[in-house]
Amino acid sequence: MIAVIDYGMGNLRSVEKAFQFLGFDAAIIDRPEQGEGATHLVLPGDAAFGDAMRNLVEEGWVDLILRAVEQGKPFLGICMGLQLMFDESEEGGKHRGLGMLPGKIVKFPVAERVPQIGWNQIAIKRSIEILDGIPEGSYFYFVHSYYVDADDEHRAATTEYGLEYTSIAARDNAFGVQFHPEKSQQIGLRLLRNFAHLS
Repeated sequence: MIAVIDYGMGNLRSVEKAFQFLGFDAAIIDRPEQGEGATHLVLPGDAAFGDAMRNLVEEGWVDLILRAVEQGKPFLGICMGLQLMFDESEEGGKHRGLGMLPGKIVKFPVAERVPQIGWNQIAIKRSIEILDGIPEGSYFYFVHSYYVDADDEHRAATTEYGLEYTSIAARDNAFGVQFHPEKSQQIGLRLLRNFAHLS
């Protein structure tokens, strides 16, 4: 089962429905113990970083997430879910993240229209499993005001919006995307299918 984590901060139903549309067993879970038997974990999110991280800690999700990743289960962070994978965020003060990847979350330059809303392209920096069959320059749907400042080692794709930032990050079985694949039509569904086929 693909478990979509409900920690009170996500656009969950569309993610669940996208996997189900593709023919995969997916379900929203709202308690950590429900994720113990899951084969894959998905962490969506559409909220402030500090609130999202506080909910993960208070509701007991952090141990499940980190243990599942350590055990080799495929993990996908979407939008805020990607940002939470990193060390810290400057959104609304300084907040610690899950620390799965080195890097921090910072706000777009004031010269840009914030939030970034709409379609934008990715530039693929290295080949990873979830990008199988996805062409260079593909368009995905973005909605965010902060971006990931990550090192080159964990940067799988970048996007231009006033500057070049990490739009896909990956390490081993853990993946994160800044955009919303569930809202990105066929190319987004391809990415979700690739993730679901991981074992």
